[in-house]
Amino acid sequence: MIELVYPTEPARVEKGGKGAHPAEMLPIVEPDGEVTAQASRAYCHGPRKPLHPVVHLEIINRSGAIYLQKRSAEKKLFPNRWDTAVGGHVSYGEYIHEALYRESWEELGFRDFNPKFLDNYISETDTERELVSLFAAVGDFELHPDHDEVTDGRWWSIREIEANIGKGIFTPLFEKEYIRYKDALLALL
Repeated sequence: MIELVYPTEPARVEKGGKGAHPAEMLPIVEPDGEVTAQASRAYCHGPRKPLHPVVHLEIINRSGAIYLQKRSAEKKLFPNRWDTAVGGHVSYGEYIHEALYRESWEELGFRDFNPKFLDNYISETDTERELVSLFAAVGDFELHPDHDEVTDGRWWSIREIEANIGKGIFTPLFEKEYIRYKDALLALL
């Protein structure tokens, strides 16, 4: 698992990062997790697409169903599509596990879990480049979506997910992640 390594000297602030609220600042990283700068979320999602860390949590119950969240209609990317149970940016100065628990609490009111690390990978779209730290949690959890962050949430069977791949129901990143890590998730049962 990659751990973020923050500089002992204050990190430089990328152009576009000035004047942003500190909570909106994200670390800019190398693929090995070395933090080289900080920048605003807007800069990270701009044309330069600097690599920045995010966390994803896949939640699977003992019956093999996967919990997904429905993205808010207010989201700029893929509004109203189903996505990974938890996903979010790591704030500057925060570590991966801190971000994982913070995002899980903000989105699902969920913090009583033992995350299993699955992988780190780089995801690139037209608007951003992210260093994803992917985790899984297994159990029959009671989850409570925060309707400011998430429109809805529910358990999906493997059959339901596979019947809807490629139909515009899910985010493209969830589909790629599901296809790549389905066997690893099911192996945790």
